[in-house]
Amino acid sequence: MKKYFIIPALLLVTACSRPADPLDVLRNGRWIDLTWTFDEHSVYWPTNTPFSHDTVFAGFNEKGYYYSSFKFSAEEHGGTHFDAPVHFAQGGNSVEKVPVGQLAGEGIVVNVSSKAIPDPDYQITASDLQDWEKRYGRIPDDAIILLRTGFGKFYPDKETYTGTALSGAEGVANLHFPGLHPDAARWLVTNRKIRAVGLDTPSIDYGRSSDFMTHRILYAAGLTAYENIANLENLPEKGFWVMALPMKIKGGSGAPLRIVAFLP
Repeated sequence: MKKYFIIPALLLVTACSRPADPLDVLRNGRWIDLTWTFDEHSVYWPTNTPFSHDTVFAGFNEKGYYYSSFKFSAEEHGGTHFDAPVHFAQGGNSVEKVPVGQLAGEGIVVNVSSKAIPDPDYQITASDLQDWEKRYGRIPDDAIILLRTGFGKFYPDKETYTGTALSGAEGVANLHFPGLHPDAARWLVTNRKIRAVGLDTPSIDYGRSSDFMTHRILYAAGLTAYENIANLENLPEKGFWVMALPMKIKGGSGAPLRIVAFLP
């Protein structure tokens, strides 16, 4: 009777010993786009020139086939975009020098929307980050931290998203939106090993900041940041992968960014 059990057992062992196809993870996962479309409504800093997209040619040419080509103009820091360390750190990496390995990593979402929505001037604290760790465990090494303030739901309405529809210096003086407190940035670079921080507001510093200390702390440590991120409400608190690929501008302090998250 034993021989009748040996063959099925061997088949089971053989099947289990076959290496799994690593691409199955990608085939069976789901991609979430965290990027706002670039158009005339894209949110830029009040002192920046807005995004423009103009037609070079669109239609049927003299040879009878359809052809289209366009040109665009954009400042580095507007819409969903990437901040390189050199943006606020002399001698820091410009966009093209940021290692490719720093552009992807395990993502987490720290949701502070219940605090930030009622208070546009809210600054995310080290305690907010530590509260996340109490629920989900220590922030993983080489993680990308995405901060969900809830302000993404207001994009691209400048009045509600940034606190003002004014432009120029007057617009800057009236900015109101949440950001990461410098003390929290300092806690991260001192106590955790991360690759980047991103959020769903126009700046990693809150709107009322005049010294941009959070930028200065993060970028002095070689970190990067992503601003004006979309769709953070579609992500879980952990268990996903982030890919943040900026336009590779030589010497750039920042760049338009296509950022996505992968959920296995």
